[in-house]
Amino acid sequence: MTTPRRALIVIDVQNEYVTGDLPIEYPPVETSLANIGRAIDAAHAASVPVIVVQNLAPATSPIFATGSEGAALHAVVTSRGYDHQITKSLPSAFAGTDLADWLTQHQIDTLTVTGYMTHNCDASTINHAVHAGLSVEFLHDATGSVPYENSAGFASAGDIHRVFCVVLQSRFAAVASTDQWIDALYGGKPLGRGSIYASNQKARITQASVAAPS
Repeated sequence: MTTPRRALIVIDVQNEYVTGDLPIEYPPVETSLANIGRAIDAAHAASVPVIVVQNLAPATSPIFATGSEGAALHAVVTSRGYDHQITKSLPSAFAGTDLADWLTQHQIDTLTVTGYMTHNCDASTINHAVHAGLSVEFLHDATGSVPYENSAGFASAGDIHRVFCVVLQSRFAAVASTDQWIDALYGGKPLGRGSIYASNQKARITQASVAAPS
């Protein structure tokens, strides 16, 4: 078993998601912030590089406006050290940044994703990383979602987060808790990822058992 060459990426942990106009609802932001801090601390202890990402929008934007308090990095990040920082304006942390080059330069083969939001910048970054040939880990309790309602309907933060976690585990990332990741980190082991086929087969068995007459 090859020990993963990990980097921890902390995506958009900014005040906008905590005290601003886009508050994370699920998991509770206090939970995810605490776990993000724990993940950073564990990465430092294991000599795993930490990458911090900051999303910035034009000064006229209602959220993440450059120079605003909402766009500033949260104290859980600024109170800790990190090895590299990038700014972005698109969902994927790879888009228009030096992230891919930095990971190649440091011979990283596994990207561990934390931060916000599960369904937007996290998912976009994860998909981008997979297409670039990286293994990906996603810490489900060090991330979070907000609710949406638009012309397509309504979805709660909990529903969005849970569904994205299931989909990510089926192909794109090894979805785990912060505790599970820390154990794997200190043990030098990779985390297990599912497959589309296995995920679908298990779901069909579950559906059939529910539908079966008693």
